Order: sequence, then structure tokens, then C-alpha cells
Amino acid sequence: MNYLEYLTVWKKLSSEHQKALTQAAAIRKFAKGTIMHNGGDECTGLLLVCSGQIRAYMISSDGREITLYRLFERDICLFSASCIMNSIQFDITIEAEKDTEVLVIPADVYKKVMEESAPLSNYTNEVMASRFTDVMWLIDQILWKSFDKRLAEFLLSESDIDGTDVLHITHEIIGNHLGNPREVVTRMLKYFQNEGLVKLSRGTIEICDKEGLKRIVEK
Repeated sequence: MNYLEYLTVWKKLSSEHQKALTQAAAIRKFAKGTIMHNGGDECTGLLLVCSGQIRAYMISSDGREITLYRLFERDICLFSASCIMNSIQFDITIEAEKDTEVLVIPADVYKKVMEESAPLSNYTNEVMASRFTDVMWLIDQILWKSFDKRLAEFLLSESDIDGTDVLHITHEIIGNHLGNPREVVTRMLKYFQNEGLVKLSRGTIEICDKEGLKRIVEK
């Protein structure tokens, strides 16, 4: 299978440009929990997700994490190849949340084709704009949305992604996603439990009342 066809502009590229990308691209596999890209000093290359799930996050000076966005099958990660964008660097860490297979396109090859191909250049700008939109949405959530709403929304999202109401996730990991200390997450989850919304056990959160969580998000 030619995973490069996941690029929506693939058929608009010249045969020469298709050949250049095909010859340079390589499949890589990452086990769950592996750091795939670490910080703005690296230029790993463009990542096209073939299967699995990856997480892009930032780390504060005091070691706290916050998830910027997550990518799934057919998604493309440009921040791992930020060197292709002049004067732009992103100090972002990318981690495999599940066993993941990606197609890696070396940054120098992608950049050369992008500079010669208007369709690929426009596509790259659209993807970058989409990622910036994700980040701006996150900032809006942090600044203006109360933590109970953010946590309820996160639990519902995790349930949709995993296809189950029983989430095998720790309070610390939730804190890493949302940018809050574990203690804050624990207090709010205990409140949710007292309200009958969730049931807590070691390493597991069972959602008992989805409609109740939705009401918190919408209030």
C-alpha cells in the first residue's frame, strides 16, 4: 500500500515529485510510550500516521506537561519537521500513545518538493493552520473554561476514542494531558464520583453517567 496517497494532494503532484517522496519515505514502528520526536532542536521529518495514535505535547520549566493535540490514522504531523518552515521552531515532544506505525518523509526532501510544487505548498500551509487552530482552541479552553468542564470533556473524548466507558488511565496521565497537577485531577474526579458520574478504582475510571458529564460540559 502506498501510504503517501493519504496526502490529499498526492494525485496533483507531478510524477517526478511523487517519485522523489516515494523513494525518500520510510516506514518506522514505535512501541507505546516511545518518544518519537523531542523538542525544537530535532528535525525528525514529516510523520504520516499509518496506524496507531500519537500525542504532541509541551513541557513547562517545572516539568508539567500539556497535550496540544493528538493524531490518528491518516493524520499528518508537521511540527516534527518544523525546520521546513523558515524562522519557525516548535519545542514540542511527540509520543506514541499506542503501538504506532508512521511513514517518515525526510524534512529536506519534503521541503524541496514543497518549494517546487504549489499544491504541496498550499496543502502544507493548510495543515499548519489546522494545527495552530488546535493550539489556539486549547489556549481558549485553559483561559476561559472551568476545570470541571475540561475534565468532563476529556473523559467523554477518551471514551469515544477507546470505544469503552471503562478507561484504564491514571490521574497523573490525565493531568499531563490537561496541564494540571495530579492532586487537582484527583479532587475533581472524587467530586465526580460523589455525584455518581464516575466510579474510581486503581488505574481505572468507569464512566457511570455520560449524560451527566455532558451536562457539565454544556452548562
